[in-house]
Amino acid sequence: MYALFDDFMDSTLRDSPTLTSSLGLDKETLAWTKSKLGDASLTAVAESKAKTTRKLAQLRAIDRSKISGVDAITYDTVAFTLEVEDEGNRRFDYGGGGSGAPYILTQLTGSYQSIPDFMDNQHTIETKADADAYLSRMEAFAVLLDQEAAIVRHDAGLGVIAPDFAIDKALVQYQAMLRTAPSETTLVNSLVRRTREKSISGDWAKQALGLYADRVQPALKRQVDLLTAQRSKAVHDAGCWRLPEGEAYYETSLKQYTTAKISPDEVHKLGLDLVASLSAEADVLMRKIGYSRGTVGERYRVLATDPKMLYPNTDAGKAELLAHLNGLIKTVTAKLPAYFGQLPKAPLEIRRVPPAIEAGQPGGYYDSPPLDGSRPGIYWINLRDTAENPKWGLPTLSYHEGIPGHHLQLALKNEAEALPLIRKVQGFSGYSEGWALYAETLAVEMGMYDRDPVGHIGMLHDALFRAVRLVVDSGMHAKRWNREQALKFYIDHIGDAEPAAITEIERYAVWPGQASSYMVGKITWLRGRERARKALGARFDIRRFHDAGLLAGGVPLTVLDNVIDDYIAAAKGR
Repeated sequence: MYALFDDFMDSTLRDSPTLTSSLGLDKETLAWTKSKLGDASLTAVAESKAKTTRKLAQLRAIDRSKISGVDAITYDTVAFTLEVEDEGNRRFDYGGGGSGAPYILTQLTGSYQSIPDFMDNQHTIETKADADAYLSRMEAFAVLLDQEAAIVRHDAGLGVIAPDFAIDKALVQYQAMLRTAPSETTLVNSLVRRTREKSISGDWAKQALGLYADRVQPALKRQVDLLTAQRSKAVHDAGCWRLPEGEAYYETSLKQYTTAKISPDEVHKLGLDLVASLSAEADVLMRKIGYSRGTVGERYRVLATDPKMLYPNTDAGKAELLAHLNGLIKTVTAKLPAYFGQLPKAPLEIRRVPPAIEAGQPGGYYDSPPLDGSRPGIYWINLRDTAENPKWGLPTLSYHEGIPGHHLQLALKNEAEALPLIRKVQGFSGYSEGWALYAETLAVEMGMYDRDPVGHIGMLHDALFRAVRLVVDSGMHAKRWNREQALKFYIDHIGDAEPAAITEIERYAVWPGQASSYMVGKITWLRGRERARKALGARFDIRRFHDAGLLAGGVPLTVLDNVIDDYIAAAKGR
């Protein structure tokens, strides 16, 4: 079985050179991938679909009934991935195949916005060969842009055109790129800067500028012309229900992202119930600290602008903010042995998002350690404006992105010797984002808010944010809510500023189902823990529970339920 999985992984790496580089595997036998970006032609899309079907048939030829333990977890995890992918491939002939992202070019999708960042951060440059490979990838980028345009034209023939607001935002981003002097673009500047830093001789600026002007820029302009022409045909409807088999597309996308057995109606009801209960909980805490006027959403709006809740937007204020975050992580790390049996070896570092790129980055995010352990896990905090990160929101952000959230889970997965490469590479939003949200609740149980009621209110804000996501995601894609209806519900219940709310709502419109994965995952972790606690009584050990769930590696939520059931059975046996 594992030989078959190795073959699957080898095929994936050969077809996905960007993944190979991201994993740090573009060396030795795979060194040739470092000069490529992959093939996104319509022919390649069809071949990829056929490969998935063949892989699924090969997997199903193995007798699942004869497999148990870790092998069964691995089999079920790979099977789930292939089955959902194959289902999407067979049912939907748009979006490049599969489900979860029906539009090739939007404000969030498309190589125009992902490849320059990939080239800057994932394509390593240590030698002249690395720099030459970078230039080859610049040329491949131009090809990729035209391949994407061909898919967009194909999809338009099926009636699949992105919503007007998604095209508008994309065009704003394209125009900003095209207005930038070629020498100042990320794509050109990254090569010039890094070859200079490594003292790699050669006229890299001339070569990169030539490729950008002759190949990349014209291809970008062709995409702009295509989207501009499509804008007149675009509609304002936000949901994918309007697309061919749109309702089924959303159901499959929910399955892909949440990896749970949950219907759009169940998602919507869960969201409404949680919004009501979390709002009530926040109301109680707000009243205790003197915030009693207005709705919960209105009070969160007041908290967000209260000067007492903000660090000064100065170098000293930003240094104080970073020191506070490091203090939080140090405190929570000291508490981990009471809750976890196995802890990651990789350290966690908190770093400021580089000022050169902070304008386009989110408020906080995490980069896991590479498989070779060559660098730590990094929790990036964006300090472009301290007003974007009020004091009351920083603790839960840190526990989510760092410890006991993403760093704990992802570093343990990377370090798990029993997991084959295919399992380390696979990621499941329902599991990993669900864990990070569960970790926010765990931080409450660990006492991290015992002397910080304002931070606890911030934790409830983020939980409410994810509950609202359930409502508006299913609202737009299953209940046929329009963009404005979703936006109003969002702002009314969590009080975020309209520009930030618009960004969120428009994100959910082009990634149907993804926003629901967070809270569905958290609820699955919590229900699994409660199931174990009831079944085991006094024998329940939270450290063993966490080890069982985390050391299994990232899995679909349906498989996580099986993992927890196996843990319960084993604990009863002990």
